[in-house]
Amino acid sequence: MKSTATTGTNAVDWEARVDFDRLRDERLGRLKASLNESHLGAVLAFDFSNIRYMTSTHIGTWAMDKLIRFSLLTRHTDPISWDFGSAAKHHALYNPWLDVTSSEMDADPHAPHEGVKRPRLESGARAGISTLRGAFPPDAGIADEVARKIKRELDRFGVADEPLGVDVIELPILFALQKLGIQVVDGQQVFMEARRIKTHDEIRLLTQAASMVDAAYEELYRFLRPGVRENEAVGLVAKTLYDLGSEYVEGVNAISGERCSPHPHVFSDRLIRPGDPAFFDILHSWNGYRTCYYRTFAVGSASRAQKDAYTRAREYMDRAIALVRPGATTADICAVWPTAQEFGFSDEEAAFALQYGHGVGLSIWEKPIFSRLTSFDHPEVLQEGMVFALETYWPSADGWGAARIEEEVVVTADGCEVITKFPAEELLIAGPRYIAVGGPLNNQRDSQSHLNTIWGRGEA
Repeated sequence: MKSTATTGTNAVDWEARVDFDRLRDERLGRLKASLNESHLGAVLAFDFSNIRYMTSTHIGTWAMDKLIRFSLLTRHTDPISWDFGSAAKHHALYNPWLDVTSSEMDADPHAPHEGVKRPRLESGARAGISTLRGAFPPDAGIADEVARKIKRELDRFGVADEPLGVDVIELPILFALQKLGIQVVDGQQVFMEARRIKTHDEIRLLTQAASMVDAAYEELYRFLRPGVRENEAVGLVAKTLYDLGSEYVEGVNAISGERCSPHPHVFSDRLIRPGDPAFFDILHSWNGYRTCYYRTFAVGSASRAQKDAYTRAREYMDRAIALVRPGATTADICAVWPTAQEFGFSDEEAAFALQYGHGVGLSIWEKPIFSRLTSFDHPEVLQEGMVFALETYWPSADGWGAARIEEEVVVTADGCEVITKFPAEELLIAGPRYIAVGGPLNNQRDSQSHLNTIWGRGEA
Protein backbone atom coordinates (compact mmCIF):
# COMPACT_ATOMS: atom_id res chain seq x y z
CA MET A 1 0.00 0.00 0.00
CA LYS A 2 1.37 3.44 -0.87
CA SER A 3 2.80 5.48 1.96
CA THR A 4 0.17 8.24 1.83
CA ALA A 5 -2.66 5.79 2.53
CA THR A 6 -4.38 6.03 5.91
CA THR A 7 -5.77 3.34 8.18
CA GLY A 8 -7.28 3.21 11.64
CA THR A 9 -5.10 4.50 14.45
CA ASN A 10 -4.93 1.22 16.39
CA ALA A 11 -2.62 -1.72 15.78
CA VAL A 12 -4.47 -4.79 14.51
CA ASP A 13 -3.56 -8.34 13.50
CA TRP A 14 -5.57 -8.36 10.29
CA GLU A 15 -4.07 -5.39 8.41
CA ALA A 16 -0.55 -4.12 7.78
CA ARG A 17 -0.30 -0.61 9.17
CA VAL A 18 2.65 1.37 10.51
CA ASP A 19 5.53 -0.99 11.31
CA PHE A 20 7.07 0.58 14.41
CA ASP A 21 9.99 -1.86 14.62
CA ARG A 22 10.92 -0.92 11.07
CA LEU A 23 10.40 2.78 11.87
CA ARG A 24 12.85 2.59 14.77
CA ASP A 25 15.46 0.66 12.80
CA GLU A 26 15.29 2.88 9.73
CA ARG A 27 15.46 6.13 11.69
CA LEU A 28 18.50 4.96 13.63
CA GLY A 29 20.10 3.66 10.43
CA ARG A 30 19.73 7.05 8.75
CA LEU A 31 21.14 8.85 11.78
CA LYS A 32 24.14 6.50 11.91
CA ALA A 33 24.77 7.06 8.21
CA SER A 34 24.60 10.83 8.68
CA LEU A 35 27.02 10.63 11.62
CA ASN A 36 29.45 8.46 9.63
CA GLU A 37 29.41 10.96 6.76
CA SER A 38 30.34 13.79 9.15
CA HIS A 39 33.67 14.62 10.81
CA LEU A 40 32.20 13.95 14.28
CA GLY A 41 32.94 11.07 16.62
CA ALA A 42 29.56 11.26 18.34
CA VAL A 43 26.40 13.34 18.64
CA LEU A 44 24.75 14.40 21.89
CA ALA A 45 21.08 15.42 21.82
CA PHE A 46 19.09 17.48 24.28
CA ASP A 47 16.42 18.44 21.75
CA PHE A 48 13.23 16.44 22.33
CA SER A 49 12.68 15.60 18.65
CA ASN A 50 16.26 14.50 18.06
CA ILE A 51 16.16 12.28 21.15
CA ARG A 52 12.98 10.64 19.88
CA TYR A 53 14.42 10.12 16.40
CA MET A 54 17.56 8.57 17.89
CA THR A 55 16.10 6.47 20.73
CA SER A 56 12.34 6.13 20.07
CA THR A 57 11.69 7.21 23.66
CA HIS A 58 9.06 9.65 24.87
CA ILE A 59 8.21 10.96 28.34
CA GLY A 60 5.49 13.49 27.58
CA THR A 61 5.36 16.87 25.95
CA TRP A 62 5.79 18.67 29.29
CA ALA A 63 9.50 17.94 28.92
CA MET A 64 9.96 19.49 25.48
CA ASP A 65 11.41 22.81 26.68
CA LYS A 66 13.20 21.54 29.81
CA LEU A 67 16.52 20.23 28.38
CA ILE A 68 16.51 17.70 31.24
CA ARG A 69 17.16 14.49 29.29
CA PHE A 70 19.96 13.67 26.90
CA SER A 71 21.05 10.92 24.51
CA LEU A 72 24.37 9.99 22.97
CA LEU A 73 25.23 8.14 19.76
CA THR A 74 28.85 7.36 18.88
CA ARG A 75 30.32 5.86 15.74
CA HIS A 76 30.74 2.57 17.62
CA THR A 77 27.54 2.26 19.66
CA ASP A 78 23.79 2.29 19.55
CA PRO A 79 22.07 5.12 21.47
CA ILE A 80 22.45 5.64 25.20
CA SER A 81 19.66 7.64 26.82
CA TRP A 82 19.85 9.31 30.23
CA ASP A 83 16.36 10.07 31.44
CA PHE A 84 14.39 11.89 34.08
CA GLY A 85 14.06 9.92 37.32
CA SER A 86 11.80 6.88 37.07
CA ALA A 87 11.42 7.28 33.30
CA ALA A 88 14.75 5.45 32.93
CA LYS A 89 13.41 2.44 34.85
CA HIS A 90 10.24 2.53 32.74
CA HIS A 91 12.30 2.49 29.55
CA ALA A 92 14.34 -0.45 30.82
CA LEU A 93 11.06 -2.36 31.18
CA TYR A 94 9.20 -1.24 28.05
CA ASN A 95 11.84 -0.15 25.51
CA PRO A 96 13.72 -3.40 24.82
CA TRP A 97 15.46 -1.92 21.78
CA LEU A 98 17.68 0.06 24.19
CA ASP A 99 19.15 -3.24 25.45
CA VAL A 100 20.32 -4.53 22.07
CA THR A 101 22.90 -3.25 19.64
CA SER A 102 24.20 -3.81 16.14
CA SER A 103 27.63 -2.45 17.08
CA GLU A 104 30.42 -4.86 17.98
CA MET A 105 32.05 -2.61 20.60
CA ASP A 106 28.73 -2.11 22.35
CA ALA A 107 27.73 -5.78 22.57
CA ASP A 108 28.04 -8.28 25.39
CA PRO A 109 30.64 -10.72 24.01
CA HIS A 110 29.34 -13.57 26.18
CA ALA A 111 25.63 -13.31 25.37
CA PRO A 112 23.94 -15.39 22.66
CA HIS A 113 22.43 -13.46 19.79
CA GLU A 114 20.35 -13.84 16.69
CA GLY A 115 21.02 -12.00 13.45
CA VAL A 116 22.71 -8.61 13.56
CA LYS A 117 21.30 -7.50 16.92
CA ARG A 118 23.07 -8.57 20.10
CA PRO A 119 22.47 -7.93 23.80
CA ARG A 120 24.38 -4.90 25.05
CA LEU A 121 27.10 -5.00 27.62
CA GLU A 122 25.30 -2.16 29.43
CA SER A 123 21.72 -1.02 29.03
CA GLY A 124 21.03 2.05 26.94
CA ALA A 125 18.36 3.18 29.44
CA ARG A 126 20.01 5.08 32.28
CA ALA A 127 19.09 7.64 34.90
CA GLY A 128 20.49 11.13 34.46
CA ILE A 129 19.48 14.73 34.89
CA SER A 130 20.63 18.07 33.55
CA THR A 131 20.57 21.37 35.44
CA LEU A 132 16.79 22.00 35.24
CA ARG A 133 17.62 25.10 33.21
CA GLY A 134 19.59 26.52 36.10
CA ALA A 135 17.17 25.64 38.91
CA PHE A 136 19.74 23.38 40.59
CA PRO A 137 22.36 25.30 42.63
CA PRO A 138 25.41 25.70 40.38
CA ASP A 139 27.71 24.35 43.11
CA ALA A 140 25.70 21.08 43.25
CA GLY A 141 27.92 19.82 40.43
CA ILE A 142 25.09 18.61 38.17
CA ALA A 143 26.72 19.98 35.01
CA ASP A 144 30.01 18.29 35.89
CA GLU A 145 28.19 14.98 36.42
CA VAL A 146 26.56 15.20 32.98
CA ALA A 147 29.94 15.88 31.41
CA ARG A 148 31.50 12.96 33.33
CA LYS A 149 28.83 10.58 32.00
CA ILE A 150 29.47 11.68 28.43
CA LYS A 151 33.26 11.58 28.78
CA ARG A 152 33.12 8.01 30.09
CA GLU A 153 31.33 6.80 26.96
CA LEU A 154 33.55 8.76 24.58
CA ASP A 155 36.61 7.22 26.23
CA ARG A 156 35.14 3.68 26.24
CA PHE A 157 34.40 3.75 22.53
CA GLY A 158 37.49 5.53 21.30
CA VAL A 159 36.07 8.85 20.13
CA ALA A 160 37.14 11.17 22.96
CA ASP A 161 39.63 12.93 20.68
CA GLU A 162 37.07 13.54 17.94
CA PRO A 163 34.58 16.44 17.87
CA LEU A 164 31.32 15.95 19.76
CA GLY A 165 28.30 17.36 17.93
CA VAL A 166 25.58 18.85 20.13
CA ASP A 167 22.18 20.16 19.00
CA VAL A 168 21.20 22.55 21.83
CA ILE A 169 22.86 22.91 25.22
CA GLU A 170 22.83 24.79 28.52
CA LEU A 171 25.95 26.87 29.03
CA PRO A 172 27.01 25.14 32.28
CA ILE A 173 26.93 21.78 30.45
CA LEU A 174 28.96 23.22 27.57
CA PHE A 175 31.58 24.61 29.93
CA ALA A 176 31.75 21.33 31.87
CA LEU A 177 32.33 19.33 28.68
CA GLN A 178 35.02 21.73 27.55
CA LYS A 179 36.71 21.53 30.96
CA LEU A 180 37.14 17.79 30.37
CA GLY A 181 38.87 18.49 27.05
CA ILE A 182 35.91 17.62 24.82
CA GLN A 183 35.69 19.61 21.59
CA VAL A 184 32.02 20.62 21.29
CA VAL A 185 30.75 21.62 17.83
CA ASP A 186 27.39 22.09 16.11
CA GLY A 187 25.75 18.70 15.67
CA GLN A 188 22.31 19.83 14.58
CA GLN A 189 23.08 19.40 10.89
CA VAL A 190 23.77 15.67 11.42
CA PHE A 191 20.23 15.28 12.75
CA MET A 192 18.66 17.54 10.12
CA GLU A 193 20.29 15.64 7.27
CA ALA A 194 19.16 12.29 8.68
CA ARG A 195 15.60 13.56 9.01
CA ARG A 196 15.46 15.27 5.59
CA ILE A 197 14.05 12.23 3.70
CA LYS A 198 11.14 10.44 5.35
CA THR A 199 10.73 6.68 5.48
CA HIS A 200 7.59 4.84 4.35
CA ASP A 201 6.33 4.66 7.93
CA GLU A 202 7.09 8.31 8.68
CA ILE A 203 5.03 9.37 5.67
CA ARG A 204 2.16 7.16 6.87
CA LEU A 205 2.30 8.83 10.29
CA LEU A 206 2.45 12.34 8.81
CA THR A 207 -0.53 11.58 6.55
CA GLN A 208 -2.52 10.18 9.46
CA ALA A 209 -1.75 13.29 11.52
CA ALA A 210 -3.02 15.47 8.64
CA SER A 211 -6.22 13.42 8.39
CA MET A 212 -6.98 14.27 12.01
CA VAL A 213 -6.68 17.97 11.19
CA ASP A 214 -9.07 17.43 8.26
CA ALA A 215 -11.61 16.37 10.89
CA ALA A 216 -10.80 19.33 13.14
CA TYR A 217 -11.43 21.74 10.26
CA GLU A 218 -14.77 20.08 9.57
CA GLU A 219 -15.81 20.75 13.17
CA LEU A 220 -14.44 24.28 13.02
CA TYR A 221 -16.30 25.06 9.79
CA ARG A 222 -19.57 23.95 11.41
CA PHE A 223 -18.82 25.95 14.58
CA LEU A 224 -17.80 29.34 13.20
CA ARG A 225 -20.40 32.12 13.50
CA PRO A 226 -20.58 35.68 14.75
CA GLY A 227 -20.16 35.88 18.52
CA VAL A 228 -17.72 33.02 19.08
CA ARG A 229 -14.26 33.94 20.29
CA GLU A 230 -10.96 32.98 18.74
CA ASN A 231 -9.99 31.15 21.93
CA GLU A 232 -13.22 29.12 21.77
CA ALA A 233 -12.22 27.97 18.30
CA VAL A 234 -8.82 26.96 19.69
CA GLY A 235 -10.54 24.91 22.42
CA LEU A 236 -12.81 23.17 19.92
CA VAL A 237 -9.87 22.18 17.71
CA ALA A 238 -7.85 20.91 20.67
CA LYS A 239 -10.75 18.79 21.97
CA THR A 240 -11.41 17.32 18.54
CA LEU A 241 -7.78 16.33 18.08
CA TYR A 242 -7.33 14.88 21.55
CA ASP A 243 -10.56 12.91 21.15
CA LEU A 244 -9.11 11.46 17.93
CA GLY A 245 -5.93 10.38 19.71
CA SER A 246 -3.57 13.33 19.25
CA GLU A 247 -0.47 13.08 21.39
CA TYR A 248 0.03 16.83 21.62
CA VAL A 249 -1.73 19.92 20.28
CA GLU A 250 1.31 22.12 19.84
CA GLY A 251 -0.65 25.21 18.90
CA VAL A 252 -3.67 26.62 17.10
CA ASN A 253 -3.33 30.01 15.47
CA ALA A 254 -6.79 31.60 15.34
CA ILE A 255 -6.75 35.01 13.63
CA SER A 256 -9.86 36.97 12.65
CA GLY A 257 -11.10 40.33 11.43
CA GLU A 258 -8.75 43.28 11.78
CA ARG A 259 -6.12 41.04 13.34
CA CYS A 260 -5.49 39.34 9.99
CA SER A 261 -3.18 42.03 8.63
CA PRO A 262 -0.46 42.09 9.74
CA HIS A 263 -0.47 38.46 10.88
CA PRO A 264 0.19 38.40 14.67
CA HIS A 265 0.87 34.63 14.96
CA VAL A 266 -1.13 34.31 18.21
CA PHE A 267 -4.81 33.84 19.05
CA SER A 268 -6.81 36.18 21.28
CA ASP A 269 -10.25 36.44 22.88
CA ARG A 270 -11.64 38.57 20.03
CA LEU A 271 -15.30 37.99 19.11
CA ILE A 272 -15.79 37.04 15.48
CA ARG A 273 -18.15 39.38 13.62
CA PRO A 274 -20.33 39.08 10.48
CA GLY A 275 -18.24 39.26 7.33
CA ASP A 276 -14.94 38.62 9.09
CA PRO A 277 -12.09 36.78 7.44
CA ALA A 278 -10.67 34.17 9.81
CA PHE A 279 -7.66 31.96 9.28
CA PHE A 280 -6.27 29.15 11.40
CA ASP A 281 -3.07 27.13 11.65
CA ILE A 282 -3.33 23.74 13.38
CA LEU A 283 -0.17 22.14 14.73
CA HIS A 284 -0.41 18.82 16.51
CA SER A 285 1.43 15.54 16.88
CA TRP A 286 0.40 11.93 16.33
CA ASN A 287 3.03 9.41 17.42
CA GLY A 288 5.45 12.32 17.32
CA TYR A 289 4.72 13.43 13.74
CA ARG A 290 3.53 16.98 13.28
CA THR A 291 1.18 19.01 11.15
CA CYS A 292 1.36 22.64 10.04
CA TYR A 293 -1.91 23.29 8.23
CA TYR A 294 -3.59 26.69 7.53
CA ARG A 295 -7.09 27.33 6.24
CA THR A 296 -9.00 30.60 5.72
CA PHE A 297 -12.75 31.15 6.00
CA ALA A 298 -15.12 34.06 5.64
CA VAL A 299 -17.81 34.15 8.33
CA GLY A 300 -21.32 34.72 6.98
CA SER A 301 -20.15 36.46 3.82
CA ALA A 302 -17.01 37.67 2.07
CA SER A 303 -16.23 41.05 0.56
CA ARG A 304 -14.81 41.40 -2.92
CA ALA A 305 -11.49 42.43 -1.34
CA GLN A 306 -11.39 39.26 0.75
CA LYS A 307 -12.26 37.06 -2.20
CA ASP A 308 -9.54 38.71 -4.30
CA ALA A 309 -6.97 38.22 -1.53
CA TYR A 310 -7.85 34.53 -1.30
CA THR A 311 -7.65 34.10 -5.07
CA ARG A 312 -4.18 35.64 -5.04
CA ALA A 313 -2.93 33.47 -2.17
CA ARG A 314 -4.34 30.37 -3.87
CA GLU A 315 -2.68 31.21 -7.17
CA TYR A 316 0.73 31.47 -5.50
CA MET A 317 0.06 28.12 -3.81
CA ASP A 318 -0.97 26.35 -7.02
CA ARG A 319 1.94 27.72 -9.00
CA ALA A 320 4.34 26.49 -6.31
CA ILE A 321 2.85 22.99 -6.05
CA ALA A 322 2.96 22.63 -9.84
CA LEU A 323 6.76 22.91 -9.68
CA VAL A 324 7.32 20.29 -6.96
CA ARG A 325 9.17 17.23 -8.25
CA PRO A 326 12.55 15.56 -7.67
CA GLY A 327 15.34 17.71 -9.06
CA ALA A 328 13.52 21.03 -8.65
CA THR A 329 14.98 23.40 -6.07
CA THR A 330 13.68 25.57 -3.29
CA ALA A 331 14.75 28.56 -5.41
CA ASP A 332 12.46 27.42 -8.23
CA ILE A 333 9.50 27.47 -5.84
CA CYS A 334 10.37 30.82 -4.28
CA ALA A 335 10.70 32.41 -7.72
CA VAL A 336 6.92 32.22 -8.26
CA TRP A 337 6.17 33.96 -4.95
CA PRO A 338 5.97 37.77 -4.58
CA THR A 339 8.73 39.91 -3.12
CA ALA A 340 8.25 41.36 0.36
CA GLN A 341 7.76 44.82 -1.10
CA GLU A 342 4.86 43.62 -3.28
CA PHE A 343 2.70 42.98 -0.23
CA GLY A 344 3.74 45.79 2.06
CA PHE A 345 7.02 44.85 3.78
CA SER A 346 10.39 46.52 3.66
CA ASP A 347 12.48 43.38 3.12
CA GLU A 348 12.37 39.60 3.19
CA GLU A 349 13.30 39.37 6.86
CA ALA A 350 10.33 41.56 7.79
CA ALA A 351 8.04 39.36 5.66
CA PHE A 352 9.61 36.07 6.74
CA ALA A 353 7.33 33.01 6.89
CA LEU A 354 4.42 34.60 5.01
CA GLN A 355 5.45 33.15 1.64
CA TYR A 356 7.29 30.15 3.05
CA GLY A 357 7.94 26.44 3.05
CA HIS A 358 9.48 24.05 5.54
CA GLY A 359 10.01 20.36 6.14
CA VAL A 360 7.60 18.61 8.51
CA GLY A 361 8.43 15.58 10.62
CA LEU A 362 9.04 15.11 14.33
CA SER A 363 9.16 18.90 14.49
CA ILE A 364 7.44 21.46 12.30
CA TRP A 365 10.52 23.17 10.92
CA GLU A 366 12.87 20.71 9.26
CA LYS A 367 14.75 20.67 5.98
CA PRO A 368 14.19 21.89 3.33
CA ILE A 369 13.40 25.57 3.91
CA PHE A 370 11.74 27.68 1.19
CA SER A 371 12.18 31.43 1.62
CA ARG A 372 13.20 34.33 -0.56
CA LEU A 373 15.42 35.29 2.40
CA THR A 374 17.85 32.40 1.78
CA SER A 375 16.74 30.06 -1.01
CA PHE A 376 18.12 31.95 -4.00
CA ASP A 377 21.63 32.04 -2.54
CA HIS A 378 21.40 28.60 -0.91
CA PRO A 379 18.99 26.45 -2.95
CA GLU A 380 18.15 22.94 -1.79
CA VAL A 381 17.30 20.16 -4.24
CA LEU A 382 13.95 18.42 -3.77
CA GLN A 383 14.12 14.63 -3.42
CA GLU A 384 11.60 11.83 -3.43
CA GLY A 385 10.41 11.14 0.11
CA MET A 386 10.60 14.72 1.35
CA VAL A 387 7.54 15.99 3.21
CA PHE A 388 7.09 19.73 3.56
CA ALA A 389 4.49 22.43 3.99
CA LEU A 390 4.04 25.36 1.61
CA GLU A 391 2.44 28.54 2.98
CA THR A 392 1.10 31.61 1.16
CA TYR A 393 -0.42 34.86 2.40
CA TRP A 394 -1.98 37.90 0.82
CA PRO A 395 -3.42 41.03 2.48
CA SER A 396 -6.76 42.27 1.19
CA ALA A 397 -7.18 45.66 -0.47
CA ASP A 398 -9.40 46.92 2.37
CA GLY A 399 -6.30 47.21 4.54
CA TRP A 400 -7.31 44.87 7.36
CA GLY A 401 -8.26 41.44 6.00
CA ALA A 402 -5.99 38.74 4.58
CA ALA A 403 -5.92 35.18 3.30
CA ARG A 404 -3.58 32.42 4.47
CA ILE A 405 -3.32 28.94 2.93
CA GLU A 406 -1.02 26.02 3.67
CA GLU A 407 -0.70 22.61 2.07
CA GLU A 408 1.53 19.70 3.09
CA VAL A 409 3.00 17.72 0.21
CA VAL A 410 4.95 14.49 -0.23
CA VAL A 411 7.49 14.46 -3.05
CA THR A 412 6.90 11.42 -5.26
CA ALA A 413 8.96 9.94 -8.11
CA ASP A 414 7.30 12.18 -10.71
CA GLY A 415 5.71 15.05 -8.75
CA CYS A 416 3.96 15.27 -5.41
CA GLU A 417 0.83 14.39 -3.46
CA VAL A 418 -1.05 16.83 -1.23
CA ILE A 419 -1.96 15.23 2.11
CA THR A 420 -3.91 18.17 3.58
CA LYS A 421 -7.38 17.53 2.18
CA PHE A 422 -9.85 19.95 3.75
CA PRO A 423 -11.22 21.97 0.76
CA ALA A 424 -9.19 25.07 -0.03
CA GLU A 425 -9.34 25.66 -3.78
CA GLU A 426 -11.90 28.44 -3.19
CA LEU A 427 -12.76 30.63 -0.21
CA LEU A 428 -15.33 28.89 2.00
CA ILE A 429 -18.15 30.78 3.71
CA ALA A 430 -18.73 29.51 7.24
CA GLY A 431 -21.50 30.39 9.68
CA PRO A 432 -25.17 31.19 9.12
CA ARG A 433 -26.83 31.64 5.74
CA TYR A 434 -28.86 34.83 6.06
CA ILE A 435 -32.31 35.02 4.45
CA ALA A 436 -33.49 38.50 3.40
CA VAL A 437 -36.92 39.61 2.15
CA GLY A 438 -35.86 39.04 -1.43
CA GLY A 439 -34.28 35.62 -0.75
CA PRO A 440 -30.87 34.38 0.40
CA LEU A 441 -28.43 37.21 1.12
CA ASN A 442 -25.52 37.29 -1.31
CA ASN A 443 -22.49 35.53 0.22
CA GLN A 444 -20.23 37.97 -1.56
CA ARG A 445 -20.90 41.24 0.19
CA ASP A 446 -19.08 43.82 2.27
CA SER A 447 -19.63 43.65 6.02
CA GLN A 448 -20.31 47.41 5.95
CA SER A 449 -23.82 47.35 4.48
CA HIS A 450 -23.71 50.69 2.69
CA LEU A 451 -20.77 49.50 0.58
CA ASN A 452 -23.11 46.99 -1.03
CA THR A 453 -25.09 49.81 -2.69
CA ILE A 454 -24.19 52.05 -5.61
CA TRP A 455 -24.64 55.12 -3.38
CA GLY A 456 -22.38 53.80 -0.67
CA ARG A 457 -19.70 52.98 -3.23
CA GLY A 458 -20.07 56.43 -4.80
CA GLU A 459 -21.27 55.00 -8.12
CA ALA A 460 -24.70 56.69 -8.25
